[in-house]
Amino acid sequence: MYRAFSVIFSMLGGMLAGMLFKRVWKLAAGEKDTPHAEDLERDLVEVMAAAALQGAIAGMIRGATKRAGARGRLRTAQRKAARELAGIAS
Repeated sequence: MYRAFSVIFSMLGGMLAGMLFKRVWKLAAGEKDTPHAEDLERDLVEVMAAAALQGAIAGMIRGATKRAGARGRLRTAQRKAARELAGIAS
């Protein structure tokens, strides 16, 4: 069950990171389109800056989703332990 949620949240996190990158790039560069590595009409510095920003955003989202997953597993384990303890004490 955990693996299924992990895959789903990874996909959602990737989509969120992509949308966030496009918005941040639009604000920072004032351009609607983000540069791609294969676009030879763009300056190398611009392409590398976009790649660094995209990597930073993706890493931030990945870290946040992993952290949320770990907290969810911990809460589930704590609830299970509390139910088991309550069953023993009753």
